[in-house]
Amino acid sequence: MNPTLPAWLEALRTRLGATVVETHISWLLLAGDRVWKFKRPLSLPFLDYGTPAQRRFCCEEELRLNRRFAPALYLGVTAVPAGDDAEEWAVQMRRFPEAQRLDHVCARGELGFGQLSELAGRLVAWHADAAVAGVDTPFGTPAAVGAQAFDNFRALRTLLPDAAVPLARLEDWTRCEFARIGPALAARKAAGRVRECHGDLHLGNLVLLDGRVTPFDCIEFNADLRWIDVASEIAFTYVDLLDHGQPALAAWWLNEWLSASGDFDAVDVLRFYAVYRALVRAKVAALDGAPARAGAYLTLAMSMAGPPPPRLTITFGLSGSGKTTASAALLRADRDAATLRLRSDVERKRLFGLAPLARSSAEVAGGIYTADATRRTYATMETWAGRMLAAGWSVVVDAAFLKRSERESFRRLAAVHGAPFEILACSAPVDELRRRLLARHGDASEATVEVLDRQLDWLENLDADELPARAGPEDAQRRLPT
Repeated sequence: MNPTLPAWLEALRTRLGATVVETHISWLLLAGDRVWKFKRPLSLPFLDYGTPAQRRFCCEEELRLNRRFAPALYLGVTAVPAGDDAEEWAVQMRRFPEAQRLDHVCARGELGFGQLSELAGRLVAWHADAAVAGVDTPFGTPAAVGAQAFDNFRALRTLLPDAAVPLARLEDWTRCEFARIGPALAARKAAGRVRECHGDLHLGNLVLLDGRVTPFDCIEFNADLRWIDVASEIAFTYVDLLDHGQPALAAWWLNEWLSASGDFDAVDVLRFYAVYRALVRAKVAALDGAPARAGAYLTLAMSMAGPPPPRLTITFGLSGSGKTTASAALLRADRDAATLRLRSDVERKRLFGLAPLARSSAEVAGGIYTADATRRTYATMETWAGRMLAAGWSVVVDAAFLKRSERESFRRLAAVHGAPFEILACSAPVDELRRRLLARHGDASEATVEVLDRQLDWLENLDADELPARAGPEDAQRRLPT
């Protein structure tokens, strides 16, 4: 017997031989390869399960919303007799091993960069298909975003009275940052970046199903928490990876999503949303009676609100010399996960409406490697790099930079933003470069041996005044955590 369960649910548990898991808002019956998920009869400021009709509606919404991400996991909604001709409703789900949830996978050190890359690409596709918040709705407006952020502080001050000093600092930062990004928030709403998202995309709501990372358990009970900026969605996973002590994975996740989506406008708001997400987690931990966990989230929020001063790094080297490998090492080496990467091979194709792995030769008249296309590619990357630096992110630009004029433009950009400037120089013997290019496949770069031969003709080596800024791939490798 489970005295906390209503009689009708205890009877069903006994009949099914089920194990019960109770959460703040649900009862889950685990029986064989199935899960029966019931809403608890609650009415809270952020949730209304107060009537059978409302509970049924929320079950149907949970099914509709989660089938966008995990159709094989969500099987249906079932009516269950609840005595006196009453009915309750349950979401029936396929059961999965708890060990496959990503918080457990990450804790075991088994979460890989490739899995996050695949998830980022799929999430971009899901968001592209998600409903867009209407311009006449309050979702994602500066007023709504600000209200959520500052309401959070009112709750935290009550829940964590001993944390008055860090909370005051974080509230001051939030107020200043909110004033800075207000126009960006409004522009993103107008551009359709506020959509019907998952809303709760932390590692505990991601699971390995048939070898693929799959979201589940999205927010069905509160539209304000689900209709959000896609950047807020991404920021939650980023924060959770940092909380799990995985800055390399956090940086990779953020960069893979930016590269897949091309939503570089998000750099203006990502840090604000990340700090907000960390503070929400602090509030939840405090409500759960875990002040130490809440304090850890406050510490994480403080570190994200005050990252190291940004720096600008460009690569330099012929095709096949290892620039992309070296720039990836820089991302993974940043213990603050505050470095963003721009890849010329990806951004060049984006300018022509091509996917990163698309072959351009048969799809674009005149090709995408003309001198004009190259100038446009570098100009676009310079614009985005400037936006990233202005928003406080360090930047690494992965491109050949074979001409001094290209390097000089970015050195001037670093000076404008007061950022240290570094040239990550990569090299290898020409025979080795040719071997690598012949063996390359599955990469955004389309460089061939013929391209390499042309590069050798126009290569402008680093001049004496550029050498002080030079670093090598071994420097990036040394920064990697052990």
